[in-house]
Amino acid sequence: MAGMASQAAHAHSGPAGPTVGFDLDMTLIDSRPGIKAAYLELAAETGVPIDADLAVTRLGPPLETELAYWFPEERIPEMVERYREIYPGFAITPTPAMPGAREAVAAVRAQGGRAIVVTAKHEPSAKLHLAHLGIEADAVIGWLWAEAKAEALSEYGASVYVGDHVGDVRGARTADALSVAVPTGPCSADELRTAGADVVLADLTEFPDWLADYCAADAERA
Repeated sequence: MAGMASQAAHAHSGPAGPTVGFDLDMTLIDSRPGIKAAYLELAAETGVPIDADLAVTRLGPPLETELAYWFPEERIPEMVERYREIYPGFAITPTPAMPGAREAVAAVRAQGGRAIVVTAKHEPSAKLHLAHLGIEADAVIGWLWAEAKAEALSEYGASVYVGDHVGDVRGARTADALSVAVPTGPCSADELRTAGADVVLADLTEFPDWLADYCAADAERA
């Protein structure tokens, strides 16, 4: 992935604090209103009934996974392309940050670390969301789901990955990163623990205090 490789050029320049990865949908942003709007527009254009309320209850996996519920296999590439064309005009403005998202990213910086976003989302759309909400990440890497997220996490030397889905837990574990989970998406706290999350927080508002403790303990170990 050339884009990831170019972003990773500075990955090992040695930040003073930890490199922390964050998932995007339902971790940093509540993408349900925007995604629902985009699906409704796609349904209106194609005449295919899409239950957008149902679709936004299972966010996390790649777009192709959800579209397969509504379109035959041969139409999915076309629908992926059209959805991504529709998305900026319908999904960016209605999408808010999750509680504590900005503060969580700022907490990483306050510890002298690097905050990266690793998401299954279309990378240009992910960047539009972050820019619109004023959340500044040191790198944004898209198109990676579940275990594949380990590719970027390892490339950037992330020691922590924060996500809301069991797929995020699997990605963290594959990268030998600490899995910090928040049950703010489709997966419950129990599901996240069962999947192997090392830490489960109620939401990102708890993350800065947790990170401070983590960094203090890490400094003692050093």
